[in-house]
Amino acid sequence: MNRTLRIIAGILVLFSFTAGCTKAKDEAGQGGAIKIGAVGPLTGEVAYIGENMKAALELARDEINGAGGIKGKKIEIIFEDGKCDPKEAANAGNKLVNIDKVAAIIGGFCSSETLAMAPLAEKAKVVLISAGSTNPRITEAGDFIFRNVPSDAFQGVYAAQYVKTKLNKKRVALLKCLSDWCVGVNDSFKAEFLRLGGEIASEEAFPQDSRDLRSQIVKLKAVNPELIYFVSYTEGTIVGLRQMREIGIKSPVFGADAWSDPKIWESVKGDGEGAMYLEPANKDYPQGFVDAMNKKTGGKVINVYAPRAYDALKILASVMENAGTETESIKKGIYGVSDYKGIADNYTFDGNGDIKNASYSVREFRGGTISAAK
Repeated sequence: MNRTLRIIAGILVLFSFTAGCTKAKDEAGQGGAIKIGAVGPLTGEVAYIGENMKAALELARDEINGAGGIKGKKIEIIFEDGKCDPKEAANAGNKLVNIDKVAAIIGGFCSSETLAMAPLAEKAKVVLISAGSTNPRITEAGDFIFRNVPSDAFQGVYAAQYVKTKLNKKRVALLKCLSDWCVGVNDSFKAEFLRLGGEIASEEAFPQDSRDLRSQIVKLKAVNPELIYFVSYTEGTIVGLRQMREIGIKSPVFGADAWSDPKIWESVKGDGEGAMYLEPANKDYPQGFVDAMNKKTGGKVINVYAPRAYDALKILASVMENAGTETESIKKGIYGVSDYKGIADNYTFDGNGDIKNASYSVREFRGGTISAAK
């Protein structure tokens, strides 16, 4: 009787184990699927941008899988919420690398996310490619770290040259949040503006999660700058622009690429009148992409990073189709990408994993709408 029970118990354990394996295989999406991680802010102050990028990645995935996948294997994307926070991003990266065993990671959006994940990805020899992180330190983050968006080393220089030569402003005040992205683009602007002979009248900073910038703005008003270069994410920008008008700032305000979030302009309305900012100059998008994104997002504005996220997955797919899914081969394949024609830009990667080309457009908020600055 005892022996019989042991046999039955063994059969049940074996059945349970087999069912568990089948379930794990089903939950992975499909047996043999190529797993790609994606990390970005799906909640928090820049969630709009993160969700927009997620929709673009899903669109690229569906197109790749619909065309037969990679060597017959489908792509499965595992999305993780980096929350524009280094700790959350590091946790997400650790899960993707060590538990999900992804072939590559797309992300993060915020530079703090990418810089937090980079050491993990580099140690594990897993390619990480960001479609939105622009801090200059990412250039030296590792051999497996790439991005298909220009570095702030380019953005800050372009902005400084535009402010000094096009707008003819000589005395500028700086206002920045204390994040990797904010500090990186601010410092790049500052160095170039000083090199051009400009003067920094004042420089103020605030924690990324601060929602009261009055003390910093009062100090800026006291020096009466010809322009304020203001680098912040969505919520800080909304608060800052409102409080500048409350306190009576008359100086024009110039921002950076995170200002492409439509929530800013829907919220500040007249308080943002005349504000200008810089963003990567994407190509005109194919109508099919626009229509598909509108269907996925319910007609939400396509931010400048969503098409670059789409391109990042298409680049990975192209590389894996030719080189396979072994991580060292993926890395070498991306370094070999030259003049890849994406929907946002054409991409050629340099020896540091950055793209060689960088172009920008200046946007202006007037009369409740955003348009190209004249």
